[in-house]
Amino acid sequence: MTTTLLELLPQLLELLAFGVGSVGLSVFGLYVERFALATAESGQVKLGAWMAFVGAMAFYFAYLMSTDKFQPKLAAVRKQLAD
Repeated sequence: MTTTLLELLPQLLELLAFGVGSVGLSVFGLYVERFALATAESGQVKLGAWMAFVGAMAFYFAYLMSTDKFQPKLAAVRKQLAD
């Protein structure tokens, strides 16, 4: 059992990195979107729109990391643990 976990350690670390990266990008996107809203409300509409775009891109990359990297890696780890 311990050798199986030691063999899976690099994959588990990679899974952790993808999960933390996805959550980090989501939190960053939320912060930027709040900043964009506050900037637009203060009268700087162009800067607010640009920051909203940056926040949307952060959400998009978080989604891509979650669906393209995290989920397949999680399925692979589960499959190896089941075998």
